[in-house]
Amino acid sequence: MPKISIHEALFFELLGERCDDDTLERRLRSAKAELECSSFSVREDKEGGSLSPGGEVCDPVQRTRGQASCVREGAFDARLLKIELNDTNRPDLWSTAGLARLLRVHAGGASRAAQYRAFLSDRCTVRDSYGRCVVVDARLQTIRPFIAGFVARGAGLSEVRLWDLIQTQERLASNFGRRRCTLSLGCYRAQDICWPLAYRAVLLAEVSFTPLGMSMPLSGEQILTQHPKGREYGHLLKDYSFVPLLVDARGEVLSLIPITNSASLGAVVTGDTELFIECSGTDMCAVLVAVNSLACDLSDMGMQIEPVQITYSFDTPWGRSVTTPFYFQEKREVAHEQIDRLLGMPLTVADITEAFARMDCAVQVKQGTYVVEPAAYRNDFLHAVDLIEEVMLGRTIDRFSPQVPRSFTVGRLSDLTLLTRKIKHLLVGFGYQEMIFHYLGSAREFCTRMRCTADDLIEIENPLTESYRFVRRSIIPCLLSAELKSAHALYPHRIFEIGKVAFCSPHGEHGTCTQQSLGFLNASQEASYNEVASLVSGLLYCLKLPYQVEEAQDPRFVLGRQASICVHGSRVGIFGEIHPQVLSNWDIRMPCFAGELDVGALLP
Repeated sequence: MPKISIHEALFFELLGERCDDDTLERRLRSAKAELECSSFSVREDKEGGSLSPGGEVCDPVQRTRGQASCVREGAFDARLLKIELNDTNRPDLWSTAGLARLLRVHAGGASRAAQYRAFLSDRCTVRDSYGRCVVVDARLQTIRPFIAGFVARGAGLSEVRLWDLIQTQERLASNFGRRRCTLSLGCYRAQDICWPLAYRAVLLAEVSFTPLGMSMPLSGEQILTQHPKGREYGHLLKDYSFVPLLVDARGEVLSLIPITNSASLGAVVTGDTELFIECSGTDMCAVLVAVNSLACDLSDMGMQIEPVQITYSFDTPWGRSVTTPFYFQEKREVAHEQIDRLLGMPLTVADITEAFARMDCAVQVKQGTYVVEPAAYRNDFLHAVDLIEEVMLGRTIDRFSPQVPRSFTVGRLSDLTLLTRKIKHLLVGFGYQEMIFHYLGSAREFCTRMRCTADDLIEIENPLTESYRFVRRSIIPCLLSAELKSAHALYPHRIFEIGKVAFCSPHGEHGTCTQQSLGFLNASQEASYNEVASLVSGLLYCLKLPYQVEEAQDPRFVLGRQASICVHGSRVGIFGEIHPQVLSNWDIRMPCFAGELDVGALLP
């Protein structure tokens, strides 16, 4: 779970009041957080460098690609609060301003939603960017297509606030951005930027500028091999012919995204009064949430937020022109009866609307249904249960009385779990390695690449991204995705997974069926149909299950080199040689044999 260190004085300034540790611990429950330590000091190293809260020497250039080395943490004597957040769905709480905002509003403080709306654009309203524009190169659509940003103006940055901004950017890029894979952030000196900006795709050989922490220009190749951040994150660009470069109207480089900023425009220092904050990545929703969150944070700190227009050369979910910060969240609904039933106590309309207000959510009541409008810095409402949880947190957990369970039962492992564990041990003994995959994916992975139709695929009603739109109905695509990324590893590759698959079925209780499935894959030049058939035979022999094989015609496998597995008179699985077209679709060049079994169907 995320752990954050925040500057105590800044936190209480933004909270609007001071409180002791016991009171703070109690109030943190509304954020599903715990106070771990409150007596931490930031101190200066003997050599003049700065020490982080953990005690190691810190070079702020290494913290994030948007700050300069003039941030000397040891220059201020600080008491830090170390807080553990027990929820990864609220990146807006990973900053001092965001956490203070929640606790302040939860305690009855006024919401600043109207203040935020002054700089937020949406589907119907576009704020004036006054000529501040970023033009996105069409070639970036398959590399790192999305970018968002804004300009923040205000009083000069203090060392404490700049240190906090560095921490927030690093947490968002490392955790929410999956170590800059999904998104990364940069901070620049806006007063030195000449608009409009160009977000270009360029050849690595064409890149040359002085990066942060360096005193002389480096080529693109040198940045990836010699700069600390290039060595750490260069792998994110290695598979592309072009790399993303952000430049201004004069051709001055702001950043080689997502590696490092330039030492000129990207060297933010204490006392700066104008900042340009940008976020780029592969997930547009994540990029917009991160930018909205930072804009609201800096607005809470008293800075004026000014929008930036992003002009795309390709279609995006919100068009080819998006002015950011941008409010894109959808309204969610929950019935009063659902809230009472799940929380186990009757609540009035006033109780529920007050609870939503304390969580900074706007709400309308329509015929017993609550229509909730999430805050601009949130995108974690996926289901009605999420809204009911907001009511619980808004009323505080202490107001719910614990209940003793009415029935007493003795737990034990189910027959399916015991069988699953036995199969895992057997496959490891056969030389296979266990894998664990996501249950969600895209139609391209589950259908197009597998030469299958989407007839019985289960589609998520409100997916966050296209990459997680469908529930898997087979484990074999997941195994092939692992093989795609493992071409550099020594062969043979023998992998398996036992996990859930789901598909539409008229025989299911809700029109769907979920089953425990075993998927296995063997990739090597020596792999053969006989080897996989021997694996199936050995596995079922050890399970003491008689079986038969029958001819199959599955488009995923080569015709004539595949077979169905029948146990107890029913078809329970299939195995065979993966079709060459499927391998080509996955860009796999090694022959692969795979199979899949319904584990539940093996039970007597």
